[in-house]
Amino acid sequence: MSLPTTMRTLLQPSSDSKDLAIASHPLPTANPSLGEHLIRVHACAPCAGELLWPKNFPPPKPRELVPCPEMAGTIISAPEDSPFRPGDEVYARTNYVRPGNAREYTIGVTDELDHRPKGLSWPEAAAIPLSAETAWQALLIHAGIVGGGEEADFSAAREAWSGKRVLVTAASGGVGMWVTQLACLLGAEVVGTCGPDNVALVQSLGASEVLNYRTTDLQEWAERPGKKVDVVIDCIGRKSLEDAWWTVKDGGVVLSIFQPPKLVCPEGYKGEGVRDVFFVMEPNRIHLEEITKLVEQGKCRSRVDSVWPLEQFQEAFKRLDSGHARGKIILDLSLNQ
Repeated sequence: MSLPTTMRTLLQPSSDSKDLAIASHPLPTANPSLGEHLIRVHACAPCAGELLWPKNFPPPKPRELVPCPEMAGTIISAPEDSPFRPGDEVYARTNYVRPGNAREYTIGVTDELDHRPKGLSWPEAAAIPLSAETAWQALLIHAGIVGGGEEADFSAAREAWSGKRVLVTAASGGVGMWVTQLACLLGAEVVGTCGPDNVALVQSLGASEVLNYRTTDLQEWAERPGKKVDVVIDCIGRKSLEDAWWTVKDGGVVLSIFQPPKLVCPEGYKGEGVRDVFFVMEPNRIHLEEITKLVEQGKCRSRVDSVWPLEQFQEAFKRLDSGHARGKIILDLSLNQ
């Protein structure tokens, strides 16, 4: 097929700036020897706080600062040995070593791609990979409940997780929703925290108890009989993570995707044998394939808060930064073309 020579690209001018601008740039060139595919992007998703990443976590090699680590699109070219062929519809959370996906064409490698789940729109598919893979890796790798490393079997993991109690902070957020759904599928008893407007949503995801963070003192709540949990999975950090320390049993786990939990361990905390974990997710096709199966079976779902054309990126990021989104913010590159 005939390709354009340039494309719309959303750029962050420097790591010291949070400003964004749309520019016309040449298409990226895929290197088949590195497993690279050229992909036409239909929808992509920004991530909260990502405009601070280049300054706080510089890419290993200098690159264009294009936001939006998640995308859904169509394969244009593929390596000969790839399981994906031109015309295949795929989705992924792409690796931070490359520019993100707020551009009309992007690069994805074999080990981070999977076919778009059947029955989902482009925005619905783009809303899944980062949050779902983060939740998967938290539960099946980093929490330490399941053995087996990166290829831990979801069905087999149910035996290890069955009956465990899990506290999920920001359970109505992008990652929290997926932690709640997956933990419930694993047989865990989930307690979720959220604002008053999202209680029904978190209940619908399977949580057995939902705590309004504005009115619930977690230290007092955890002092009630039978309330403490085996694992805390924190999705928001700071004060929520600090308070969550009080809820974990001796010998349990406090895991955060926001910051090292020890940094906010509260003064006077005397729990024993509690393991603290901080990790950053890594794209993994094996994990995404398992997530795709669960989505197609109707066992898990994504949630889209709103969809914006690329030209309205300022409004989209403002909505993201407000902290009031109920689901993922999506940029649809097919709009306003």
